[in-house]
Amino acid sequence: MSVEAAKHARELLLKEYRGVLSTHSKAMPGFPFGSVVPYCLDEQGRPLILISRIAQHTHNLQKDPKCSLFVGEREADDVQAVGRLTYLAQAHKLEDSATVESAAERYYRYFPESQSYHTAHDFDFWVLEPVRHRYIGGFGAIHWVDQLTLANPFAGKAEISMVEHMNADHGKAIAHYVQLAGLPNAEPAQLAGIDTEGMHLRIGQGLYWLPFPQVCNTPTQVREALVFLAHAESWPKKAAVDA
Repeated sequence: MSVEAAKHARELLLKEYRGVLSTHSKAMPGFPFGSVVPYCLDEQGRPLILISRIAQHTHNLQKDPKCSLFVGEREADDVQAVGRLTYLAQAHKLEDSATVESAAERYYRYFPESQSYHTAHDFDFWVLEPVRHRYIGGFGAIHWVDQLTLANPFAGKAEISMVEHMNADHGKAIAHYVQLAGLPNAEPAQLAGIDTEGMHLRIGQGLYWLPFPQVCNTPTQVREALVFLAHAESWPKKAAVDA
């Protein structure tokens, strides 16, 4: 397995926020059943989804939790020439109240409109526990990737504090990140999350992941990266990864 391939596969998972969830059909045994779902990554780096109890894919998962999440590059002119990832997983519903509360806090930051239908209707949080991953980076670049899920060391109070501080006090810096990255600017951007490798911005209903120049393992390193980017004249390239 190429380290470079694993890096690109992880970045694809971080930046897309939507995929095709394939489950084993309960109504049509033997046939796969695909449906589009939004997701964000939980504190362990696993895809976190919010799905209705009456949805067909939920009934399928209740009978057989084996599934896959297909994630591909959005807006690609040639879908076979760009990255795509098949995330093989075992799905399980979150039951513990504290775990559900933590998942909801995270998910609402990424998808705030989901709070209304989660509380008004019968929706539950599920996580996709990784089994293996198949990443295709273009023609002939095909890899099985085993190590893709990384825990977020900032998840919880540290991340919430950084996100709230940036949104409340550093709107100009966030607007500068948007400008540097060439993102849509019709609406003000809000920081939705931070991981070791980058930041997640929400602009309207759109979500965008922007990579840090280097991996950040502490809140201090995150702060240094954010300050550096606030004064940068162009978005720096990430440090190279040895294959």
